[in-house]
Amino acid sequence: MRIIGGAYKRTPIPVADVAGLRPTPDRVRVTLFNWIAHLLPDLSSTRGLDLFAGAGSLGFELASRGAAHVTLVERDPRLLAKLHALRERLNANQVEIVAGEAFGVARRWPDAQFDMILLDPPFDAGLNDEALRVAHRLLAADGLVYLESGERLDDAQAAAHGFEIVRAARAGRVHFHLLRRRDAGIIDPRTPLVRRHGE
Repeated sequence: MRIIGGAYKRTPIPVADVAGLRPTPDRVRVTLFNWIAHLLPDLSSTRGLDLFAGAGSLGFELASRGAAHVTLVERDPRLLAKLHALRERLNANQVEIVAGEAFGVARRWPDAQFDMILLDPPFDAGLNDEALRVAHRLLAADGLVYLESGERLDDAQAAAHGFEIVRAARAGRVHFHLLRRRDAGIIDPRTPLVRRHGE
């Protein structure tokens, strides 16, 4: 696994042998960051949060693409060691690594702290609803949320947490979604709200 674009392009991402670890596949990251580049072409002032960092593939990819600051939250000591080693290797001073349980750490932060929130919780842990509630509180008004899940998020589920789906796609078992707050304003009508693979 490697970082696929930006300043750290082609840098290998070390993956620890941890049960249940499921790093975001390359083709999903390619699609996601194409979406982001279309909607947010300049990330130089972006404050990012990778709330379930794991191997760090999402958070480091965002940092590589030019985000001003990216916070990675992880609780597993083996994964934390890999994250710290990668940050040191890249000299990625804009990346902050926080040890702890995702929701416990998130409670420490005031509202609207982040412009981009990356959510990839364990698929079988039933954390999507809580993750979206937390993300809505922490997201800046014009920010974006990425949710990766083992099941499709529909419009009603997104709306229940104050979001609308801007993009959605599927790659094998992985359903992935880009969301924005429903009160964020009008999306460019030339841009389809949802684009799914195979449609």
